[in-house]
Amino acid sequence: MSLVELLMVTLMLMALAYACGGWLGAISVCRWAGVRDPRLAGSRNPGFSNVLRLYGARLALATLALDAAKGMPVLWLAKGVALPAWAQGLVGLGVLLGHSYPLWHRFRGGKAVASAFGVLLVLTPWVALLCALLWALLAWRVRTAAVASLATACLAPLASWWLAPDYVWVVSAFALLVVTRHVWNIRRLGRGGEPRLERRTNPPEE
Repeated sequence: MSLVELLMVTLMLMALAYACGGWLGAISVCRWAGVRDPRLAGSRNPGFSNVLRLYGARLALATLALDAAKGMPVLWLAKGVALPAWAQGLVGLGVLLGHSYPLWHRFRGGKAVASAFGVLLVLTPWVALLCALLWALLAWRVRTAAVASLATACLAPLASWWLAPDYVWVVSAFALLVVTRHVWNIRRLGRGGEPRLERRTNPPEE
């Protein structure tokens, strides 16, 4: 396809990716389960770790699955029409921006960690699996999701340089967005006030 056609296809898929990313799994899962909106309790973040602390592993894993999977169809489409790596990366970035800054939720979204995992699983599966393993080990060891997420985001570009060099700048952009979304967590870590990754004994009532 010509450059103009390539840009048009990329922009259309980015818009579709943004719409997919804007579906926040945590809100849907908690609504289906009949529990309180996670944006109104705990860290107020609509993501895996806050749902885990509030409502336990079952709802948290459902949130993780939805957030990771929601952008996969449009990424498969991007690969199916043979977009180059940089264009696939822009489509993936659309998913992460939709999750982080959803228009229909007043631009108040999640931290994009689970969504980034899903995007990487399509674009660079070995990098995604290595990052997931590192995140799980760190979360188990330090019991703080923010530390695990920040460390994994910082190491992801190095993993890409080793395992998927064509996508290293793409992965670097994803990592930068994830780190940016954790600015408040970094401040809380500095004050020693970051919540640990464990369920609260008294979850909020509906």
